[in-house]
Parts: sequence; structure tokens; C-alpha cells
Amino acid sequence: MSCTSVPLNPKLRRKMVVGLGNPGMGSTRHSVGMAVLGALAGRLGVAEHWRVDRQVLGELVLSEQEGVQLLLLKPHLLMNINGASVAKAAEKFKIMPEDIYLIHDELDKPLGKFAMKQGGSARGHNGVRSCMDCLKTDVMPRMRIGIGRPAGKVSVERHVLGRFSREEQELVRAVLEQSAELLLQHITASSSEGTLPQGGRVTAKT
Repeated sequence: MSCTSVPLNPKLRRKMVVGLGNPGMGSTRHSVGMAVLGALAGRLGVAEHWRVDRQVLGELVLSEQEGVQLLLLKPHLLMNINGASVAKAAEKFKIMPEDIYLIHDELDKPLGKFAMKQGGSARGHNGVRSCMDCLKTDVMPRMRIGIGRPAGKVSVERHVLGRFSREEQELVRAVLEQSAELLLQHITASSSEGTLPQGGRVTAKT
């Protein structure tokens, strides 16, 4: 069974978007990258076409937007080693590291804030570090989704592996929608890339 919703087109530039997270823990803060990827798949109309690809150790779906073929990837490996899945997919589908977009959670941004980052340091994120190690470069652009730091005596591990509260969920839904739209703008942009917004913020309703 094919893993794609449209045939591969060798004449089009191919890019990949990866939602970083832990398989089976898609509703936790640490896996919010997977949630954004799901929102992007819905935005592209391919949310019902995910297919497991055992070669790349993950789920894939392919979409075509404005002359670009987008490969969406949900690794089936744990966060700390999911770079292996990303590297396998990049090799199989011949995608350069600079065309691989990583979506991940960001402790140093408050919940509701999201931003693009053009490569560079992993900033302590083990999933990004795994991708850098496996691809042997740090040029991959990233969409960083703020989850904020834990309050009080709550440990970072407990915070990131916890679920969003009922009060946070409405805010998170808006973040998923808006960050997916911003990411798509950057992916499909060409010469106008420098004029694109680099981030956004959603505030809770009072």
C-alpha cells in the first residue's frame, strides 16, 4: 500500500515536515509538534491518508502545494532517537536537510507563543539534537511551539510529559491552527521569504 496521497513528482522540489514527539503520547506537551503536524495535515486535506512506512520507522503522507511536494512525517521512535527516522526518510525521498522542517515544543516560550527558527543550536531539545546528529548538520528550520516552564516544584520531566489542562486546551487549539498556517507560508514561499512573519502569539480569552 502506498504511503502517499499523490504520486511522487521528480520535477517538483520536495520538502519534509516532521512533528517531533513520543509515539502514543500525542496529547502531551512534549508531543505538541505532532499535534501541529496533524493540524497541518488537516489544513492540506490529507489527514485521512496517513500510511505506515516501515523503512523510515514512521507514518507518512504526501501533499502538493504551490509547486512544492510536502512529505509529512510522524516518527515512531522515542523523542531522543527520532532523528533516525528523519534521516531514513530524507535518504529515501532525496530531501536535503535545509528542506526539512522540524516542529517541536519549546520550554523557553510561554504557552500561546510560537516562532520560526532558521537552524542553529538545539537549545537543549533532545529530539532536535537527535535529528542534528543523524543528519550531521544543524541547518534544518524549526517551528518552536511554546509550552512554558513548570510552576512551583513541578519537575521539567513531569511538566513536558503531562497533558494540557482543560483551561489550556482552547488556547492550544488556536496555536495549532495559526502555527500550521505560518509554517505553510514559510514552506511555500520563495523569493519573498525574508518578508514573512517569524512568529505569533495567541492569548487566552478572559
